[in-house]
Amino acid sequence: MSSESLIMGVLNVAVALFLAPLFEGIMRKLKAAIHSRKGPPITQPYLDIMKLLVKEDFRTASGVLYGALPALALASVLVLSLLTPMFGEPPFGFAGDVIVLIYVATMMAVFIMLNAYASGSPYAAVGGAREMMMVLAVEPILAIGLIVGVLKSGSLAVGDIMIWNATHGPAISMGLAGITLFLALQAQVGKLPFDIPEADQEIMGGPFIEQSGPRLALFKWAFMSRQLVMAFLLVQIFAPWPVLGNPAANLVIALAKVLVLLVLVTLVDVVNPRLRIDQAMIYFTRVVFVALGALAVAVIGR
Repeated sequence: MSSESLIMGVLNVAVALFLAPLFEGIMRKLKAAIHSRKGPPITQPYLDIMKLLVKEDFRTASGVLYGALPALALASVLVLSLLTPMFGEPPFGFAGDVIVLIYVATMMAVFIMLNAYASGSPYAAVGGAREMMMVLAVEPILAIGLIVGVLKSGSLAVGDIMIWNATHGPAISMGLAGITLFLALQAQVGKLPFDIPEADQEIMGGPFIEQSGPRLALFKWAFMSRQLVMAFLLVQIFAPWPVLGNPAANLVIALAKVLVLLVLVTLVDVVNPRLRIDQAMIYFTRVVFVALGALAVAVIGR
């Protein structure tokens, strides 16, 4: 591993960790403006995390694994950031191919489910079961979208897919795959109408009902970071234009595209009520068929 790759990896993690609350604050501010409210300051997510980190850690279960699950959830998102193009190509090249990326992208949901079942709360168990259903519905869409990129670029490396798309320009199959990932992004980041596992009005936070203090802070931070990283994945792989020789300029351009994407996510969140789990499954079944259509188009070379 070169020193340059190590530095870029540290920068990727720093972006995911420290800019994620800022983007969450912008989204909250926009949501409040749409509701004709003043809303919290943009820095409120940072304040929330710091406040929770210094609170007492109450637990409903014991054990080393249960204690480590919030940190593991956040760590899995930070590992995902190492496989994500931010300043250009991912820091570790082929070490971060799409197979690894798909596995790592699923890890946070697994840790959330384990935490829910270990907490002993029936509401958490229901939330964990809903999380499992959402993962089984959403992750195939991510996998199919990335496979489209693999077929077009002829490589499993995420960086090669991004460079191929940036070099060859828009393709019908890549466009369709990007659309399907956008249609699934709302669920990936836990926003309405797909915040079904948490559903405060129904199961009172679901997997997180028994979480407080530092544990809740780490889970919230993980969600914010995942939101930013998944947005980076979508815009950098499926809409990478332009890719410049300057990593800092690439990051600025990518952040602008991510901001536009998250504004759209916020608008969808504001204007839609929560779906029932059966309605969500029907929706994602249709999105999977669109993703399979993108795959078929890629196979015929378009």
